[in-house]
Amino acid sequence: MDKGILKRILSYTRPYKFYLFLAFTGAIISITFTLLGPVLIGNAIDLIIDEGFVDFKGILKILIMLSATFFLAALFQWILSLCTNKITYNTIRDIRNEAFDKIHKVPLKYIDTKSHGDIISRVVNDIDQISQGLLQGMTQLFTGVVTIIGTLIFMVFTNLTITIVVVILTPLSLFVAGFIAKRSRDLFGVQSRTQGELSGYINEIVGNQKVVTTFNYEDRAQETFEEINNRLYKSGVDSQFISSLTNPSARVVNSVVYAVVGILGAINAIHGGLTIGQISCFLTYANQYTKPFNEVSGVLAHLQTAFASAQRVFDIIDQPIEIPDEEDAIQFVNCKGDVTLENVSFSYNPEIKLLENINLQVKPGYKIAIVGPTGCGKSTIINLLMRFYDVDSGEIKVDNINIRNMQETWLFAGSIRDNIAYGKPEANLDEIISAAKASHAHSFIKRLPKGYDTIITEGGSNISQGQKQLLCIARVMLTLPPMLILDEATSSIDTRTEIRIQKAFTKLMEGRTSFVVAHRLSTIKEADVI
Repeated sequence: MDKGILKRILSYTRPYKFYLFLAFTGAIISITFTLLGPVLIGNAIDLIIDEGFVDFKGILKILIMLSATFFLAALFQWILSLCTNKITYNTIRDIRNEAFDKIHKVPLKYIDTKSHGDIISRVVNDIDQISQGLLQGMTQLFTGVVTIIGTLIFMVFTNLTITIVVVILTPLSLFVAGFIAKRSRDLFGVQSRTQGELSGYINEIVGNQKVVTTFNYEDRAQETFEEINNRLYKSGVDSQFISSLTNPSARVVNSVVYAVVGILGAINAIHGGLTIGQISCFLTYANQYTKPFNEVSGVLAHLQTAFASAQRVFDIIDQPIEIPDEEDAIQFVNCKGDVTLENVSFSYNPEIKLLENINLQVKPGYKIAIVGPTGCGKSTIINLLMRFYDVDSGEIKVDNINIRNMQETWLFAGSIRDNIAYGKPEANLDEIISAAKASHAHSFIKRLPKGYDTIITEGGSNISQGQKQLLCIARVMLTLPPMLILDEATSSIDTRTEIRIQKAFTKLMEGRTSFVVAHRLSTIKEADVI
């Protein structure tokens, strides 16, 4: 068990100390009443002395007390469950919020170099595994500790010698459980990683199903899926098999303890040291004492899975954030559009050189066409200007100030109105319609079932690529930014519509510094600098 990970998970429970206190109190009271049960049952047994010598009134009184005891034990057990649920789900909510928040702050390079499906699996599946492990572990922690301490106290007062024997034998089950747990943790780590790999592959195939179908890749995709799925099956079977040995192994040891207690109790009874009722009570306590160890060993599988999953989640949380703005950073209010690249060098892979010592001076209002063969770094320059990546060396300045804050166009699940107003949420419907008309998106929006209230699915899969691009352009038309950075903004739009949009863009670019990645001659000819 990784104590560092356990300590870190428990650190998220600190804001919920009140529920921790209630849970621990509920556990103490619940277990206390539970442990009173064997005493009362033992007393009732002792009242059955012989045939014709049964104290029915005394037994009835004990039965009433026993019923009240069980009711109160159940009540406080419910309080314990309620509090542990509160702690667990609040804690998991906080971990998930922190992980999701970190995704927005990590450098784009981290997102680009990780399978998106694997990242999703960490935030969803792995955190669910933490939830299950934490809930079961916390419940067993409270009830187990209190049960062990309480049972020991009751056994000491019943018979000290037998209690010492039970305490000496019990650590054997802990040794067995710990020995197996150490070997199962690595297997659960492999299982979590393979699950993330499978989620990533499913996300990739489902998201590109049209390409898969077009190139008749279904059979090969199925083969790859089955290969990963078989590895997940094998790692799951191996990890579950190893962890499943824990509980039965502990139960064997506990059965030995139970047998020893029975033998020693019988010997004491023969010599008059214990009554039959006390033997019954002691056997119940011996079982109660070993039960927490069985339960803990039973949840070790969940705990090991939780720790392996927590390691993957904390890997996201521990990622360094994007280089933050300087404390004295200036917030742009009026951008002139004077852009300077001074000795800029950048590579996605340090071993493979890409951009080296790029120098460029762009005057306000200039239209810059970035032209070149595939892979030469056109979009990379855009990524640097938008600060999706930071330069390795050199500086990029806007109005003689180092860039700090600049937005990839994409569609999210929501209405068309919300998507257009993404950069200006306070815009009214008239402004949104005006921007849609300027981008020539208004005509196709009117033909949709609910017009501007039509819901777009995640990624815009229920509209065409060209329509998605028109909506992204409408965003720009609505926000009217002081600078324009366009990377093949009209690549998916038909020629007729493109001509109209280019006219709108030409008008929009007037007086604004513009960078345009272009392949079409019509775009290049209108640029001030190529």
